[in-house]
Amino acid sequence: MSANLLTLITKSEFLLIGLEQQLAKINSCSLDTVHSARNFGFILDEHRSFFDQISALSNSCYSHICELRCIRPYLDLKIASIIATSIVHSKLDYCNSLYYNLPEYQLNRLQLIQNSLSRAVVRAHPSLRSLHWLKIKERVVYKILSLTYKVLLLLPNRLISTILSLFHLLIPL
Repeated sequence: MSANLLTLITKSEFLLIGLEQQLAKINSCSLDTVHSARNFGFILDEHRSFFDQISALSNSCYSHICELRCIRPYLDLKIASIIATSIVHSKLDYCNSLYYNLPEYQLNRLQLIQNSLSRAVVRAHPSLRSLHWLKIKERVVYKILSLTYKVLLLLPNRLISTILSLFHLLIPL
């Protein structure tokens, strides 16, 4: 193949995820790894801090919020809220269950996006409650609870239900 000037272009990336002590043991090997990798549109990093993911999400959301502010004078409140929910909230909600137990400063970065979005929609200093929006931390917990509810009550998969029932017995809430 190389005689015909054909080469394989590889887009594969190798990412090790773990604690710093665990990664220090493995980094002595001759593995060529990356610090973050995109999988299904979500950026994972080696320490699970999601710093790169939240930075990329912030850039994308703020650009959409800026565009919404440009057209906001021509929209009524209901249409502006629908556009905000469909474009920006969908980005904030994508894989947001992975944000559970993130440090408070990371969740605050996401909350700033939502606060900016609410100001763009209402064009004043609104509360999220007036728009019937949950805060970011509440959205994460709601998503986890709704997924758990669906698994336990709506899906007929007995194995998953049994595992979660055993987990509930082992760890009291």
